Amino acid sequence: MPKVPQLSGEEIIRILEKLGFVKLRQKGSHVSLKKQTPSGAVGCVVPNHKEVAAGTLRGILKQAGITLDEFIKHI
Repeated sequence: MPKVPQLSGEEIIRILEKLGFVKLRQKGSHVSLKKQTPSGAVGCVVPNHKEVAAGTLRGILKQAGITLDEFIKHI
């Protein structure tokens, strides 16, 4: 399993947008994103912080239905 990269919230949002997610709204420092898939809508919430913890990034990817390998390919 690859090592989880240390990224900012803005970088994570940019990568998720490359993967087809669209910003819905922002409340405080948290940004909601959504993507339409054949099985329905998938959403996730990204904290827009300078550094996002490794466990938080794993949770975001789990919400988004994306593997860590797929995410790292788009960095």
